[in-house]
This record gives sequence, structure tokens and C-alpha cells, in this order.
Amino acid sequence: MDSALYHVPKKTSTQKYLAASVAVNCVLAAGVAYMSFSQPEQIGAGVAVRNTGSMVNAAVRGVQSLAAKKISVEQGRAILSQSPKADLLVKTGAITNKLVKSGMSIPEIAQQVTCQKIGGAACQEWYGPDRALWLGPFSEGAVPSYLTGEFPGDYGWDTQGLSADPTTFAAYRETEVIHARWAMLGTLGCVTPELLAKYSGVPIAEPVWFKAGSQIFAEGGLDYLGNPSLVHAQSILAILACQVILMGGAEAYRVNGGPAGEGLDAINPGGAFDPLGLADDPDTFAELKVKEIKNGRLAMFSMLGFYIQAISTGKGPVENWAEHIADPSGVNGLTLATATKFTP
Repeated sequence: MDSALYHVPKKTSTQKYLAASVAVNCVLAAGVAYMSFSQPEQIGAGVAVRNTGSMVNAAVRGVQSLAAKKISVEQGRAILSQSPKADLLVKTGAITNKLVKSGMSIPEIAQQVTCQKIGGAACQEWYGPDRALWLGPFSEGAVPSYLTGEFPGDYGWDTQGLSADPTTFAAYRETEVIHARWAMLGTLGCVTPELLAKYSGVPIAEPVWFKAGSQIFAEGGLDYLGNPSLVHAQSILAILACQVILMGGAEAYRVNGGPAGEGLDAINPGGAFDPLGLADDPDTFAELKVKEIKNGRLAMFSMLGFYIQAISTGKGPVENWAEHIADPSGVNGLTLATATKFTP
């Protein structure tokens, strides 16, 4: 920017900040407003992701590109005179100057302004030393030195030292992610047939997840979602062979490479395994990995709850939920904790 912008004659307080307001704040406000609100339909769940990156990073890049432009004092005064919010620009310019003098850069200010506007996960620190920690403000001294926030889902919790060895840590990370993905698929598979049978009238012979497998030994076999045109299974050996071949092959390709590519990352192979290009942008990819592990951990706890409910009540999760909603005080974990109504 022109250095003359900061040497306006000191006649009044308005003139004092006039040049700075126009040259700094107009660029800042215009860049953030344009990048943050030009596509409002993309804002959802506190974060908006575009092909070029997250909204916050896009706003910062937009301000950086605009900040390189020079605006003369005369041009600035002309723009300010035409603005219906000239006083607001002058005041915000003064605040911007103070922030710059305190050490903040224009992109940092742009990021903070954008975060204030859209909020949510887009502005949450998930990596590095400033990330959210498991004890919140009381985490000082409770985070091991080897947990630096490099990986997604690292909240600094390892009271047993399971991740102290880097090789063991890498193995545990891979195991957790794979189990998390299966748990997310499993929870969806457990509740979907029961929801369809209970609320949509889909004719499913046995919608409860822990009883559904027994249909394969029945005379008519097992029809996926009650439709023989989808999957009709009558042989447990055939099912076992398909699972070993398909699942084993996919896992072998993921770990060792194969027709889908060589030298792939064991956890996030990408390439043919990412046909939608979700990992093309590094910022978006980093955020999606955090979302995956958070949802995956929740799904693993959900599956544990499904197991306990099945043993305690002999019913599926949807039926348990419906009964609890109908009578919260009479049907809950405390009233059913000691009952065992289902014997495998």
C-alpha cells in the first residue's frame, strides 16, 4: 500500500483515520464480504467448503489479493464520500490500525472477521498446539510431549502411554480409522432395516439387526431389505467366501497396492478410492479427516450401545428408542441395566 495513506494531515479525528480506513479497512471489508457472502447457499453446519478450499481460507486469499492494490488518498476520499456508512468505516479503520500495530497481519484480521460471521467448525483449531484438548483449560501438563496435534482427532489424551512408540502409534491410528469406518457403516446398517419396517411399511421378514442373519438358515433364505432382486442368500458358505474374497482383496489393495495404484497411503489411499475428489484441496481434506474420526468414534460407541441393548432388552435400537420416547422415566438405562431378556 502507499505509505502516504498513513500521513494524512491531523485536522480532525475523521481525517486522522480517513486514509487508513479506505486503504486498509475498505480492502479488508470488501474482500471478506465478497469471499464470505458471494455464495451463501454453500454455508451449512457452520462451515462452507468449495473446490478451492474452505470459506475462511478463501476469504484470507481474497483479502491478500486485494491488499496488493494501491488506492490513492483522493480515490479513498471519493469512495468514502459515496458510502452510506462512512462513520463505521472510519471507526473500523481505527480498530484495524490498532490491530496491525499490535502485530496482527491483514490476513489474520480477515480470518477473525470471517470466523465471527460464519462461526462453527470452520474456525476451530483441530491441529497444532492451539487445538482443543481433552481437559479444556485444565489440560496444561496433562498432554504427553509426543502428542503434538499433527494427526486428526488428537486431543492430547493418552493416560496409558499407548502412543509413546511411533510405530505402535501408527498401527493404532490405522486400526482406529478402519474400525471407525466399519462402525459407521454398521450403525447405519443396524437402524435402516428397522426404520424402514417400522415407519415405512417395507416388508422385511426380520428387521432387527442381531436376528437378521438367522434367516439364511430358513427355508426361503435371506432377502436383503426384503427384496429378493437385491441380494438373495441361502448358503452361509457362499456368503463367507464372498466376504473373504471381496473384503480381503480390498484390504490387500489398500495396504499393498494393486490395480487401483501402487504406494498408496494405508489410511487415505486417494486416487481411485476418492472418485469425488474430496481430498483434492489440502484444507478441506484436513477438515474431513477430523470429521471422519469424530463421527467414527461416536459410531463405535453406538455399536457398543447396540450390543448392550440387544443383550438387555432383546430388541433393536429403534424399538428401544421408541419405547424410551414414549416413557422416558420408565424405560431407560437405569431401569433396564440389570435385566437380561435375550440369550443368544
